[in-house]
Amino acid sequence: MKTSVISTFDTNQAAAAGAKIIRAGGLVAFPTETVYGLGADGLNGEAVNRIFEAKGRPNDNPLILHVAQKADAFRLWDGEPPFARALMDTFWPGPLTLIYHRSPLVPDEVTAGLSTVAVRMPNNEAARALIAASGVPIAAPSANLSGKPSPTRAEHVLQDMDGRIPLILDGGPCRYGVESTVLSLTGTPTILRPGAVTKEMLAAVLGEVALAPSILAPLGAGEKAASPGMKYKHYAPNAQVLVVVGEPKAAAARISALYDQFAGAGKRVRIAATAEAAPFYGSRSIALLGTRQDPTTLCSRLFGLLRELDREADVILCEGVGTQGTGLAFMNRLLRSAGFHVEYLP
Repeated sequence: MKTSVISTFDTNQAAAAGAKIIRAGGLVAFPTETVYGLGADGLNGEAVNRIFEAKGRPNDNPLILHVAQKADAFRLWDGEPPFARALMDTFWPGPLTLIYHRSPLVPDEVTAGLSTVAVRMPNNEAARALIAASGVPIAAPSANLSGKPSPTRAEHVLQDMDGRIPLILDGGPCRYGVESTVLSLTGTPTILRPGAVTKEMLAAVLGEVALAPSILAPLGAGEKAASPGMKYKHYAPNAQVLVVVGEPKAAAARISALYDQFAGAGKRVRIAATAEAAPFYGSRSIALLGTRQDPTTLCSRLFGLLRELDREADVILCEGVGTQGTGLAFMNRLLRSAGFHVEYLP
């Protein structure tokens, strides 16, 4: 299969080309404000199965349905979720996914057999144009090979999906760089996956907001993923990733010791450093992630940097940060990319 890449500069032309494939049961990669998605007709179980085949993704990992208008979401849920309208008015279109009991319209392939379905309205003009032109909700996980770092540029999608899908819509770099916040509304509002819409932002609308224990830890034995991104190891490059969490100078000292140990054993080693710790690494090979003062910079750079470093390293040593605000989303992705190989300093 030949994979074509077309720009979304002409939004209507790109949407028409993608929608033709979606309506025929095919797959299209498209940009959102979070990461690139790999989309299929979300009401067509056979089409949805092609997503799992192209990604090599286990089919027990549920997908998100993307809609072009707020009203379209209510067809996909069995009843109206509590707080849904207030959340939509505040955060949609945007990087917030809402989970509630599914309607009969939603096929099992989308939900991995769960009784709930995840829905969001992306804040990306090209994405919404594609959904609208397709005339159906689009089921879409990230457009990468299963378990690899999510794509934040069209070239990342091409690296993983060349020859596997017919079309990639190139909308340039994604704004946030990590997937949407996933919030379950089936009981106490609970964040299953953190993102750019933070716990603090949600609490301003809802009051009480819980965090799933698996955000910063692996799923329990036998526990089923209720949301995308809950698997033990995810977003991972081929290189070994190790995380050290601590204040900048202490983290840099520990990472420097690990660097020297691995380099002494003949390994190619790179450091993903924050701006605050960078001066403490001396002549060791570092790449800047962003600043601890604004974890959104860490999120936007993480996946792209992991892909870059994977081409030149056997071991990637990363600094962890605090979990306030978008730091929670950063740590959620970083710990899973490392398979929870993490060291917390006193």
